[in-house]
Amino acid sequence: MATSVDSDQVKEEVKSEDEESETDSDDSEEDAEPRLRYDRVTNDLGQILQKDCASCMAVHSKFLALGTHWGTIHILDYLGNNIQGKEYQAHTTTVNQISVDDNGDYIASCSDDGKVNIIGLYSADDNQVVNFDRPVKSVAIDPFFYKSSSKQFVTGDDKLILNERGFLRSHKTRVLHQGEGAIRQIKWKGELVAWANDFGVKVYDLNSKVRITSIAKDHNHRPDLYQCNLYWQDERRLLIGWADTVKVCLVKDRVTHDVRDLPPRYVEIVAMFNTRDFMICGIASLEYHVVLLTYDKPPPAQQQEGNKSLSNRPNLRIVDAFMEYFEEVSNDALSIRGYQHYRCNDYHLENVKEDNLFYIISPKDVVVARPRDMDDHITWLIRHEDFEEAMNAATLNSKELKRHTFQDIGRQFLNYLIEQNRFEDAAKLCVKIFGRNKELWEAEAYKFAKMGQLKCLAPFLPQEDPMLSPAIYEMVLNDFLQTNCKVFLQLVKEWPHTLYNIQAVIKVVIDKLDRDRNNRDLLHALAELHGYERAFDKALAIYLKLKDRDVFVLIHKHNLFESVSDKIVQLMEFDQEAAVTMLLNNLDKIPVEKVVPQLEKKPKYLYIYLDKLAMKDQQLIKSYATQMVKLYAEFDRPKLLPFLRGSVQYNLDSALKEVKVREFKPELVFLLGRTGDMKTALKIIVDELHDVDQAIEFCKEHNDTELWEDLIQYSLDKPNFITGLLNNIGTHVDPIILIRRIQTGMEIPELRDSLVKILQDYNLQISLREGCKKILVADSFGLMNRLVKTQKKAISVDTSHVCTVCHEKILVTETRHASDVLVFFCSHAAHELCLNTAMETCPICTTQRRGPGRSAMIRK
Repeated sequence: MATSVDSDQVKEEVKSEDEESETDSDDSEEDAEPRLRYDRVTNDLGQILQKDCASCMAVHSKFLALGTHWGTIHILDYLGNNIQGKEYQAHTTTVNQISVDDNGDYIASCSDDGKVNIIGLYSADDNQVVNFDRPVKSVAIDPFFYKSSSKQFVTGDDKLILNERGFLRSHKTRVLHQGEGAIRQIKWKGELVAWANDFGVKVYDLNSKVRITSIAKDHNHRPDLYQCNLYWQDERRLLIGWADTVKVCLVKDRVTHDVRDLPPRYVEIVAMFNTRDFMICGIASLEYHVVLLTYDKPPPAQQQEGNKSLSNRPNLRIVDAFMEYFEEVSNDALSIRGYQHYRCNDYHLENVKEDNLFYIISPKDVVVARPRDMDDHITWLIRHEDFEEAMNAATLNSKELKRHTFQDIGRQFLNYLIEQNRFEDAAKLCVKIFGRNKELWEAEAYKFAKMGQLKCLAPFLPQEDPMLSPAIYEMVLNDFLQTNCKVFLQLVKEWPHTLYNIQAVIKVVIDKLDRDRNNRDLLHALAELHGYERAFDKALAIYLKLKDRDVFVLIHKHNLFESVSDKIVQLMEFDQEAAVTMLLNNLDKIPVEKVVPQLEKKPKYLYIYLDKLAMKDQQLIKSYATQMVKLYAEFDRPKLLPFLRGSVQYNLDSALKEVKVREFKPELVFLLGRTGDMKTALKIIVDELHDVDQAIEFCKEHNDTELWEDLIQYSLDKPNFITGLLNNIGTHVDPIILIRRIQTGMEIPELRDSLVKILQDYNLQISLREGCKKILVADSFGLMNRLVKTQKKAISVDTSHVCTVCHEKILVTETRHASDVLVFFCSHAAHELCLNTAMETCPICTTQRRGPGRSAMIRK
């Protein structure tokens, strides 16, 4: 579906971004962005076309050359302005075709008046006027005319004639082709000349001076109504658009010479397709795409305006050409002035390849198409309300933009969001578009305030770099103070207090509290504000009144431990855990001695504090161990017995009294055992607790024979106890003692199992003793063998050995000084004469109290 472009809406002057000279859709715009941008060429060209009609145009990267029906050639710049002194009355009738050399120095024109004009735009030395005395339909100038000595050009009427400068500047002609009707189109590129007549398209190679191809016309449309359009994409690729047929031709070199003496080059058609719904008015290329100016085929039932049929708008299509088909990339319908009255041959398409400019020429209008740049892309996005994508594109391509800026796009987006009542999105956008611009932020804040939407803007207001005027922040705070006290409190907590005048805010908060005294959020905010102005006593009083945990934050932040050292109970009342944590972490600032007296009136709080203190360091509660016994007994009995076992600082009498009053038997047993009254303790276990296992453990713990005797005596009338004793006392007391004292006839549960267990235990002990004995004997024999082997070893004595007594050498060379030598197993040696008595052990080792095994003696 085509994108409809209305050229009548293109302004002659670009007054603003919204009035830029781009053709707009007069029906409806497609979702897909067009590939090209369209501008009407106006200025002097508009005045020319008011008086005359365009018949043809040639374009160059330097200028435009417009031919009219009155035979005039106008040289214009890209904006349609006449280039001074560049207007030529070259012909007396319609200019059929204009050709420009590659350097833009010379133009050639032809007309039905039979004349061909060669005009130098910068020099008249090579100007020519050639009269053929017959209508000349087409002309092509040598692309290198500006530097060629032969000054060639080709003309087409019923013959294709190569014109060139001869000897002494004479005019020399050579017929290249004839006999196939009028030649209405010629295109010259490099060494190749392509032309079209009534029978088809031919290509001539000027280098080999031979025609290299003939492509026959393969349609039945009249060539005078639907003329052929030729375009050299490069020096080897020729595009042909004729009626409803498009061909892409490629000039190739022959690899080998043929015996038939064929030309060195040939043409291959690489893509070809037919159009069903439109005719070709012009052809060009854009990168690897084919650009077509098309004219809709007249429908079977034409709309009539009087006796004249009305035409549809022409289209500029970008397609990819393939063999037998094409794929359309884009399609724009153009509202050319007067298009209703034009036919296919009234339109022309010219291309400035260097700049990718496409000129659509009609008798009364000229429109230029060009690839859309980033500004065009952003304009299209804005018109389709895709502002976010437009901003992203502006950020990524800021250097390419000429008409747009990121901030302008953002402003438009912001206004759009506000119009749509999307105030939160608009506020979020402010961060992107205002950045660090203080003035823009403040102006927008007043705008949001006027709309009553400060609550949306508040989360995004900058707090530094830039820091706005205090009035802005105070305005926001006051707005929330009147409408939402919770958010007001949140902002007071989150915003740095340097942003606004604290006294001014406190004043309005107090005024508000006069009307709503129990508003906790306002009281909390007032406490925060008093903290900011360092009126900590007022802040503490409010926090304590509110029982708010933020009081601990205030205490830690401003080191107010001294101020709350006498308010421990109040702190404990609304948050025991936080209060105890604070006290334990700051023992140097609030010592235990100052806390305990305050908490004694609240035993529960005292227990919580001392218990946590004991977990941190037992030494800290030495002075309060007796109190801890009472507190554990009252609030946490499971911890009492472990505490009694692990501490010795408490008063035993007080502890005994406490557990007796509360009848805590396990704790009483332990305390009696600690006082030495073990018999009483054991009696309580047996008579009151009836726990034989505990009784046995108690006796094992104290390992007292009398205690075991008492337990046996207490158990004689208790069968269950006897069973327990039989099962457990085998390793401490001889079970025979217990068995002999059991009364005859007493029924003892599981007696057989208990006796079996005693026998098994006894057998196990015997087995262990025998095993140990065997191991001991084996080890003894092994060690004795090692000793014997060691003592049987020879002991080396050399000249370095000295007597342990006289310290002379043991071994001498003179026999008169020789003496018997005693060598001990410890390797010490001595002269026998030096020893006073016959010694069995080494005197040195004996002195050092070594073992006897090291001092055995060998006599030598």
